[in-house]
Order: sequence, then structure tokens, then C-alpha cells
Amino acid sequence: MPSKFYLSATAALLLLVSAATAVHAQVESRRVLGPNGVPEGYTRVTANINIFVPGPTGDSDEAEKLRDRARRIVYSTAARECDILRETVAQECVLEQITNNLNATPRYQSSQPEGYTVNGSLTFSIKLKKE
Repeated sequence: MPSKFYLSATAALLLLVSAATAVHAQVESRRVLGPNGVPEGYTRVTANINIFVPGPTGDSDEAEKLRDRARRIVYSTAARECDILRETVAQECVLEQITNNLNATPRYQSSQPEGYTVNGSLTFSIKLKKE
């Protein structure tokens, strides 16, 4: 006779697999992709951000905090971009992808501060407002 632990573990695993399948099915049913990979009735929008954040670029705690702050700028921009799109041209907005590149910029000249150049690319699917 199987132990209670074995039966409990099996039941928990089945419940987990069922829940994961249900979540996956919900996502698939809401966003039917068209021939160009964008959900039907949606348009793809890409926004790019390029900023310079001055500060230390070494291995110090300050430099690590600056790198985190620089990356957060891109993620914060992505979080607000759907709001801007909804206020202007979109009825619905879904964030599809974020690319975030961070490059240290050493001081080459005394007039140029050291810091990080942050490049971000944000891709959204939007359903346009009806005119």
C-alpha cells in the first residue's frame, strides 16, 4: 500500500500541472497571433531609450547602485509607456519585450564624466483606438 507521503506528493504534482496548464491555456486563448506574430487586431510599437548616467563605473558598492539605478530607468520607462500609448493612440496595450544594455563609459577627457550609457528597446502590442 503506498504511503500517505507518496499519495500527497502525487496529488500536489497533479494539481500543480493542472494549474500551469490552465494558466497557459488562458494566455493562449486571449492572444491569437496573426501571420506577422502580432495578436490579431493589434499593431506592434517599438520605443527606444538612450541615456547617460554619470557616476563611478568600477567594482564599488556605489558603482553597483548606479548600475541598478540605470537599469531601473529603462524598466520604469517601460512600465509608463503603455499608459502614454493608452492616453494617445491605444485602446489596449501589452508589453511584449524589453532589451536593456548597459555600457561603462570611462572618462576619456577631463570634460567628460565617467558613467554608464543605457540603451533600452521596448516592444509593445497595441490595439488602436477607434477614430
